[in-house]
Amino acid sequence: MAKHSRRTQGTYVVATRLFAPEPTPAASRNEALVRAIERTGRTVRVMTTTAPGLEKVPDRVRNISRWPVKRDRQGHVKGYVSYLSFDIPLFFRLLAQRDLAGIISEPPPTTGLAVMAAAALRRVPYAYYAADVWADATGTVEGVPWIVRTAVRVMENLVWRRASVLLATSQGVHDRIIELIGPRPSVAVVGNGINIEDFTPHGDVADEPGPYFVYTGTVSEWHGAGIFLDAYERVLADHPGVRMLFFSEGAHRDELEQAARERGLDGVEFRRRLPAGEISAYIRGAVAALSSVTPGQGYDFAVATKMFAATACGTPVIQTGDGYGNRLVEDNALGWSVPYEAGAVAAAMQAALAGEGRPSPEHLRDWTERDASLDSAGDRGVTALAPLF
Repeated sequence: MAKHSRRTQGTYVVATRLFAPEPTPAASRNEALVRAIERTGRTVRVMTTTAPGLEKVPDRVRNISRWPVKRDRQGHVKGYVSYLSFDIPLFFRLLAQRDLAGIISEPPPTTGLAVMAAAALRRVPYAYYAADVWADATGTVEGVPWIVRTAVRVMENLVWRRASVLLATSQGVHDRIIELIGPRPSVAVVGNGINIEDFTPHGDVADEPGPYFVYTGTVSEWHGAGIFLDAYERVLADHPGVRMLFFSEGAHRDELEQAARERGLDGVEFRRRLPAGEISAYIRGAVAALSSVTPGQGYDFAVATKMFAATACGTPVIQTGDGYGNRLVEDNALGWSVPYEAGAVAAAMQAALAGEGRPSPEHLRDWTERDASLDSAGDRGVTALAPLF
């Protein structure tokens, strides 16, 4: 861990390529942390990116500096060229920041590396928000050269080791970090969650014909969302009017959409990702929300934030996989936890349609407010950041 002199006054910078109002879990999580720091009376500044199409949405924090970056065709800051278009200017923005007291860095590891270098030159501490383990995720993507995987692992481990604080979003992430770099008191589990002001059981319900299941958020290699197509095909025999709506982006969206089209699954629809206020209406009206993590890829510790969005709206979850997310559903009665197998998922969908084992909306909401609220995660983050303050 890097040693720095304590600085009780000054500006704390949160460096992140994603920040509200972008409709991503990381953006909301970062906003919650900044608002929690503001509540302590400290001065905090966000260094982030411009958000095309969202310029007119008012910010809910006071001090934001935005920088234009390269985005992919879906509007994401994704890929190493996009990352560097943020990271390189960020390094110089941090060097130019007056009265810098400390930095909180969001992934990817390239951003952490830029923050680590700037913190060393400015002689201030930094924290790193470990929302997941990027090197493990890179290992699940086919076609990534071994040298890239190795570089990501080296960068990530280095950033972790030199950080004054590591904020882990789950016990699974915490345990994986400890496994890779050894025990250290600087790793704190602060949790993750959803903005319970945006996702509620009360409000409009989407005007959609017939019963439907909903999948929100990213579809990538480690999610393995294709299993829902297999399960849906089995459910159709008994429920020909049921539909499945994907409000998603990600590396596998086009592949899933093509597979549904080739198999004649007309009830499967792929729509654009929506802001919280709009997507919550669809979640409220769904029979159940779908969530998955492909087992055996070293990513079983992950918990998809889409689960929290569903429970905040009072909608139960069908979680398939063999990891922490499944245990969360089982231990807290949030819906149906099943193995990653099409027959098991189909059985859960059948049970959801029949109302079998369905938790009440009140129970789901109460659990979310208590254990999966972004405000509470932000407060835990501030407590964990004591070495910076």
